[in-house]
Amino acid sequence: MSGIGENRIRTPGIDEPAGEEVRIHDARADAPDEDLDRSLRPRTLADFVNQVQVTEQLAIFIEAARGRGEALDHVLLAGPPGLGKTSLAHIVAEEMGVPMVQTAGPALERKADVASFLTALEPGSVFFVDEIHRLGRAVEETLYPAMEDGELPVVLGQGAGARTVTLPLPPFTLIGATTRAGLLTTPLRDRFGLSHRVEHYSPEHLGEIIVRSAGILEVEIDAAGAETIASRSRGTPRVANRLLKRVRDFAQVKERGAIDAEVAAAALEMLEVDAAGLDRSDRALLDVVATKFGGGPVGLSTLAVAIGEEADTIEDVLEPYLLQQGLLKRTPRGRTITPRAYDHLGLPIPDGARSLF
Repeated sequence: MSGIGENRIRTPGIDEPAGEEVRIHDARADAPDEDLDRSLRPRTLADFVNQVQVTEQLAIFIEAARGRGEALDHVLLAGPPGLGKTSLAHIVAEEMGVPMVQTAGPALERKADVASFLTALEPGSVFFVDEIHRLGRAVEETLYPAMEDGELPVVLGQGAGARTVTLPLPPFTLIGATTRAGLLTTPLRDRFGLSHRVEHYSPEHLGEIIVRSAGILEVEIDAAGAETIASRSRGTPRVANRLLKRVRDFAQVKERGAIDAEVAAAALEMLEVDAAGLDRSDRALLDVVATKFGGGPVGLSTLAVAIGEEADTIEDVLEPYLLQQGLLKRTPRGRTITPRAYDHLGLPIPDGARSLF
């Protein structure tokens, strides 16, 4: 590999067709062409808002590893999407002063894909695998000796003449991110020396993130405007930054460019994000259960057809926040909505539905 910044290796058959280049980000460099989303990410543990139980521990482990001149132990980051797992991986690489190579579980389809990445790592590198729970079993088993012994067994030849050659690997840190830790196999999970779970953010912490992001975007925003956006961001920094960018657009076109509570509320109303952070799809799901199925219970497949969404989208995208807010319940017979959901929709609770509560 050449130089610091954005290194390149030839890796056929992984994310790009054979002969294409796979970009590898070096966390030591300040790339001038960073995209907007990356520019909003915190760059150090000190900048990372909330998740104190995670950042304090990581700070100690990173300092200890640097003091010994060793690679940091392998790290597993679990939690819902949008809470900063990728940002934490970048920060670890920054704090360790090493390159970071990034890929995703579904992109590693064969053992050769893993071998291509691991053998090209520089000593001490961070190898970040997003959605690590989606690794295939054969690929996962290839990682076991690499994580535990720093070796990569390679089978040469076929049939009776086949032989196994063990390739030594440079010290590296595997950081795995997952939104579904329960799908990880025990052997893989046990090989991570550090395991952390990130949690949803309070509106106060999201307000801090929004103010910081507004400064980077060079947008004028007051405390009330930041609070209005934070209260509708579903406890998720990714959502907060996305809403801030759309409110910024609204303020630029419809107002004087500055964001206060009134401007933020008007922009979010235009986006159909209500005071509880629910968007049109969330309300459609609740409304269908309330009006077409008498509050439930209704089966997942039936609900998917009724609102025109895939069942996986309902389970993975819509339901988690509705369950967290106490608006929806899963029962053995199907989904039901709660009195709080009726109140949010402004609908009376049918007599037939009262027996469900």
